[in-house]
Amino acid sequence: METVLARYNPWWDKNPKPENYIVREEIISQLLRQIDNNLVVFITGLRRVGKTTLMKMLVHHLLAVRDIAPEKILYVSLDDYLLLKKTILEIIEEFRKIHRLSFREKIWLFLDEISYKEDFELQLKNLADSHNVKIFTTSSSATLLTKRKHLLTGRSFTFEVNPLNFSEYLLFKSMKISKEDHHLNEKLFEDYLKTGGIPEYVLRGDPAYLHDLVDDIIYKDIAAVNNIRHPEILRDMFILLMERSGKTVSINKLARILNITPDTSKRFLEFFRNTFLIFLVPRFGKPNERLLSPKKLYAADLGIRNFFTGFRDMGSLFENFVFLMIRNQKPSFILKDGIEIDFYTENKTLIEAKYHQEPLSEKQQMLFDQFKASEKVIIRSPQEIDHFLS
Repeated sequence: METVLARYNPWWDKNPKPENYIVREEIISQLLRQIDNNLVVFITGLRRVGKTTLMKMLVHHLLAVRDIAPEKILYVSLDDYLLLKKTILEIIEEFRKIHRLSFREKIWLFLDEISYKEDFELQLKNLADSHNVKIFTTSSSATLLTKRKHLLTGRSFTFEVNPLNFSEYLLFKSMKISKEDHHLNEKLFEDYLKTGGIPEYVLRGDPAYLHDLVDDIIYKDIAAVNNIRHPEILRDMFILLMERSGKTVSINKLARILNITPDTSKRFLEFFRNTFLIFLVPRFGKPNERLLSPKKLYAADLGIRNFFTGFRDMGSLFENFVFLMIRNQKPSFILKDGIEIDFYTENKTLIEAKYHQEPLSEKQQMLFDQFKASEKVIIRSPQEIDHFLS
């Protein structure tokens, strides 16, 4: 096991090869706020969205800024085949043996893909209770975390990492728009709507990367974990969902198209939501309307959506972009007499996304004007969403 762990921790070497990171400042600063407390930090989000890189940036901070001894820091990927038969506690015990660390000495643990381990919540609780540790861990499954981290209630912090936003996309592309080149902003923004925000895909631009990413989620994170006998149906359903992005989704209609039961259709939809591939937005209204009405669906990443649907319908892509930017405001959508307004947030702000100068229809305008809200906004550009959020 020592050889395996050494491979994951090059900083144990006296002369490790330096790594160059593109720093997502806003995210890393939020994670650094958790570095001195005793909470177990869960970093969640879509596969390949940069969770592992963020943990390695935290390791770099400990080494370079906090001057923590390299041998007191362990990073390990728990989905490694060579470690599948080892418990988390056995791995940590071996780590302490390798570096001759007593249980009194504080160690920093970075445990990637924690949900691959059975009873991870019991083992993390044991570590938090009995060891002098700070723990950061990742998971690409919201379901497994929700079901199994109850033992750490009040003793954990969960942070969800999203794909790159437009500003981060420009950072990864090494682009900075000056005031005199403001005319370039529109073209670059449309490039972003086409490419999306999966970091490695933004850097490499290889469509096979997105293909492999979605296949990994469908076949490894969903089908294998949930014993799905016909994973090809999952893939067919996902393509249908990408086609429906920005629209309401009928569980019964999906079931008829795919020749599956409505219960199976509903279960599959939850699998996609819990692996961060899609988001579902309820209709605004009374509790029964919110529960029973079909929900609107948005893609978690625009590049993944475009890979399956082609790059088209800028208005729908822009609406998806706006949703991703305001998602933490818990939006619902308005539907009255067949007329729809895109978003109504928990702080009672009414939002319609209209790319460029696309007008509201006469009936939309009437509903927009008559609907009671604390604030009403029509967003037509990335600058306007930035202004709204600032």
